[in-house]
Amino acid sequence: MLRYLSIGDFSRATHMTVKTLRHYHRVGLLEPAAVDPYTGYRRYTPEQIPTAQVIRRFRDLDMPLEEIQSVLTAPDLRTRNVRISAHLTRLEEELGRTQRAVTSLRDLLAPPPADAPAGIELRSVPATPAAAISEGVDARDSVAWLQGALGELYATLTAQNLTPAGHAGGIYADELFTDHRGQATIFVPCTAPIRPVGRVTSLVVPPAELAVITHSGPPSDADRAYGKLATYVTRHALAVDGPIREYYLVGQRDTPDTTQWRTQIGWPIFQTGSDT
Repeated sequence: MLRYLSIGDFSRATHMTVKTLRHYHRVGLLEPAAVDPYTGYRRYTPEQIPTAQVIRRFRDLDMPLEEIQSVLTAPDLRTRNVRISAHLTRLEEELGRTQRAVTSLRDLLAPPPADAPAGIELRSVPATPAAAISEGVDARDSVAWLQGALGELYATLTAQNLTPAGHAGGIYADELFTDHRGQATIFVPCTAPIRPVGRVTSLVVPPAELAVITHSGPPSDADRAYGKLATYVTRHALAVDGPIREYYLVGQRDTPDTTQWRTQIGWPIFQTGSDT
């Protein structure tokens, strides 16, 4: 005569919750030895305890239920071991990905390494009221457009007796780099709201967290600085979507000698690491 265990007793014997046992019954992984047709009570036999223990061990190793089923129903030992090995390989791959992720996160929290490019800093830029001009621009015309827009902005500030409150800057949509045409915004921070005139409008430049490098020389040589900055962000920072920024510390209004021009390039990031 078969000896039966109630689902509660089987739960205690196998360290599986009653809820888990019911779920395994529904999916066909561990079916009760008997189910009362009137009450629906599930009954198990002591001989099912080893199977339940095997299932619990595999679940502790994150093996999906369908794979556990395939192991339990394997026709021979070799097939069983092949199926277990396949899961082991996936665990090892996941472990490798986790280790790489941990290393990347630790890099984000660590101070810049000794071999990081010189002259790159992380900066938080506050929201800034400004006078601005914003248009769709072709990349090949961007330098000439920039100089024309800056001239118009400074002339408008002078006409309205407003004083610049910082260096002029530019905000450039990704499309300007990827498609060679996109939205460009040139702005000059100012001490009071400007009255819109022609292309000139009032703008609050949004705050941003940036990795910043300073480029010395004409705009035609800026690709080298962009390359260094992109390499640094890829290796040591967490890049986020957002437009590139430039700040014009020294430019055409200051000197015709392009070798003296200074442009700060800002790459949008999510800052991490030490704040000291």
